[in-house]
Amino acid sequence: MIKKLFSSVREYKKDIIFAPIYVTLESIFEILIPTLMAILIDSGINPKNMSNILWIGLALVIVSLLALIFGVLAGRSAAIASSGFAKNLRHDLFYKVQKFSFSNIDKFSSSSLITRMTTDITNIQNAFQMLVRLAVRAPMMILFAMIFSFRIDVKLSFIFIAVIPILGVGLWFIIMNVHPLFKRVFRTYDNLNNVVQENLHGIRVVKSYTREAHEKEKFSGISQSIFLNFSKAEKRLAFNMPLMQLCLYTSMLLLSWFGAKSIIASGNNPALGLSTGELTSLITYAMQILMSLMMLSMVVVMITISRASAERVVAILDEEVDLQNPENPVYAVENGALTFENVSFAYTKDADKPVLHDINFSIESGETVGIIGGTGSSKSSLIQLIPRLYDVLSGKITVSGVDVRNYDIEALRNQVAVVLQKNVLFSGTIKENLRWGNENATDAEVIHACELAQADGFIRAFQDQYDTYIEQGGTNVSGGQRQRLCIARALLKNPKILILDDSTSAVDTKTDSLIRQAFRQEIPNTTKIIIAQRTSSVQDADKIIVMDDGSINAIGTHDELLKTCDIYREVYESQTKGGGLHE
Repeated sequence: MIKKLFSSVREYKKDIIFAPIYVTLESIFEILIPTLMAILIDSGINPKNMSNILWIGLALVIVSLLALIFGVLAGRSAAIASSGFAKNLRHDLFYKVQKFSFSNIDKFSSSSLITRMTTDITNIQNAFQMLVRLAVRAPMMILFAMIFSFRIDVKLSFIFIAVIPILGVGLWFIIMNVHPLFKRVFRTYDNLNNVVQENLHGIRVVKSYTREAHEKEKFSGISQSIFLNFSKAEKRLAFNMPLMQLCLYTSMLLLSWFGAKSIIASGNNPALGLSTGELTSLITYAMQILMSLMMLSMVVVMITISRASAERVVAILDEEVDLQNPENPVYAVENGALTFENVSFAYTKDADKPVLHDINFSIESGETVGIIGGTGSSKSSLIQLIPRLYDVLSGKITVSGVDVRNYDIEALRNQVAVVLQKNVLFSGTIKENLRWGNENATDAEVIHACELAQADGFIRAFQDQYDTYIEQGGTNVSGGQRQRLCIARALLKNPKILILDDSTSAVDTKTDSLIRQAFRQEIPNTTKIIIAQRTSSVQDADKIIVMDDGSINAIGTHDELLKTCDIYREVYESQTKGGGLHE
């Protein structure tokens, strides 16, 4: 796990190397200060030697300034290293998610992925900064302080040695109890994000059904769960501070008691025993050792919190992407000819029943094919296999005679344009949204695509026309306008295969007819697959595929299906006036 995370350090290795060096120098100069203070007291203040006071005082100022300078440099390097590490880690995580297939994303959920890229990486960043600086500074301070303490008085220095095991056992006990709670908290964060995301996406439905109270109660319940788990974890972590203070003040009392007795016995003469200056430096070293131990405990606590986050982040980085390019991929898609051969598919490998089973049909390049069927008949699942958003369980799908699994994924998807059931527009101008289809499209090409999609008319009615700003998700345009913009965006790809997944459901029948007419006239060589609920949207197609419960019920033209297919005839009759005009 650590190796995987540290691979994201990259160009910030220099700062990670320099930060410990600066910390070490800072620690050395800080350790010299108590020794200089002892010399100042014993050689300057007690004998009232002004010359020694000035020289030793000057040395103290220089040493303090050097400690400050190296402390600032250490803090700066640690901050740059941790921020850069977090930036690279987010970059790596985001890029890995971009490679995920739909099944990989389904496994983690979008709310969980957002939490991992935000809260979890922030926790790792904080722990990393503490590791780079405090995890080096604290051991150094303890080591140097112990060395200088033993030089002064070996017996009194054993007080520090006795305290360390007590702290170690206490910290181990706290960590073992707290880590499972933090793992539970971060899983709950995923649920919280999911509730917020769901509420914001469906806010119109929430308000129209006056379900605000229900949503508040749902949010409150998850928030309360996070609060209770965090509170329980923090209560256990709170034992860390009393334990530190107990050890600190016990050490101070013992040092003061035995140190005072030693000073009286020696007559405050450094040559015969302990002096006032040496006791002062010993107390300072004790403070430094115990404060360093407190820093280490903070580092351990932060690592405990971030460990759960690190495991969640590494789980994404280690996730094996379901869809991989073949060793020698095919890059050229010659035409839009399409075949399904004994295709079966399920969203999970251990599913009890496949979503699609025994699918067989072929489409010639340039043909227009309609797909119709009831809700849940797996129409959308079928077309998502063509651009290889998912892989088949068995059988094969070919485009231009080549198995889709043998194509370079990017090359295949560039030639298969899909306008999905859920139309998505991004924040930006209309022109910027349309150029998702082709970033190099000229203004004339953008306008032509909009004319084919019957979108040019309403766009020109806007004050800023093609520079009109679209809010996130396209909330400031109607459903029909959003659909037509998405169709225009797909057309700009100039694909070999164009798939419309119920993408004209929000437009009137006249506009729908004009769109299909434009397709016939302007893109005759593009294979067009139209999934629709209305028979009027597919009745002019070269062939119509009728889906039922994950399998093909019938294939034929509009007239053929009216005579031979009960499902198609029932749908047609229910949508036409009088219920019987099918001839």
